[in-house]
Amino acid sequence: MRLFQVPWTDGSVVPAILENGTYTRLAAESLTAMVCTAAASAVPLATVVDQCRTDDRQGTAGAVLPLRPAEVWACGCTYAPSADFRDGELGTRDGMYSYVHRPENRPEIFFKGTSRVCVGPGGPIGIRSDSKFTAPEPELAVVIGAHGTVLAYTLGNDVSAWDIERENALYLPQSKVYDGCCSLGPALVTPDEVPDPYELVMTCTINRDGEEIFRGSVSTGKLRRTIEELVDHLTRCNSVPTPTVILTGTGIIVEQDTALRPGDVCSIHVPEIGTLSNPAIEV
Repeated sequence: MRLFQVPWTDGSVVPAILENGTYTRLAAESLTAMVCTAAASAVPLATVVDQCRTDDRQGTAGAVLPLRPAEVWACGCTYAPSADFRDGELGTRDGMYSYVHRPENRPEIFFKGTSRVCVGPGGPIGIRSDSKFTAPEPELAVVIGAHGTVLAYTLGNDVSAWDIERENALYLPQSKVYDGCCSLGPALVTPDEVPDPYELVMTCTINRDGEEIFRGSVSTGKLRRTIEELVDHLTRCNSVPTPTVILTGTGIIVEQDTALRPGDVCSIHVPEIGTLSNPAIEV
């Protein structure tokens, strides 16, 4: 099931399921509330959706942020290109980034923020005004409940001021957490629609003044860490609320010559989930 938050004909914003090219309204306050119900009752999100179907339908309209996560956590160096690029910036071939990439060591997991820093499809992602190298990081995002159950998948953009982290690794929170630093969407996809999350092909493009200046792609089969492993490490001695989003890391590297500028449009696409597009603004 592909689930959206969409503006409805009565002026409200409602949860809906996309079927056969039309939206069917769901009788619930929001997708966030439905995710919380699924987690609390220990039933699949698809079951909750079936219980909330109505006969109210409309054509496709612009989707908004699909849910408001209580917390967003992000994982780093889960793909080899990310670890290699960051160690290369430090002039090392087997430094601290390669260390956390190795499966025998703990993964890198850091706090990205709350719904305050999140935008949905079409919302502006932020370029820090004190950064000269802010870049998108396209990632598979996993929605989990308080007990670590995977409830849904979506797309995430872990927008990052790489030059700030490059200056000193202790500046990671300033590189990662600021207004508009995370976009999510366009849909929540229930796990039954993604039988193998390691067989997804992700593409990222950046368009500037109508011209494509960057294109990259990666298969989630290149993930060095399993989703179960990332969830396990996140929830060790750390009671996360429902819903929590985990960004699983990026395997697409945008280098400084195509760093984001105001007005750029970044799009992330996975056929099974959709396309997440956001314009960039300075914050």
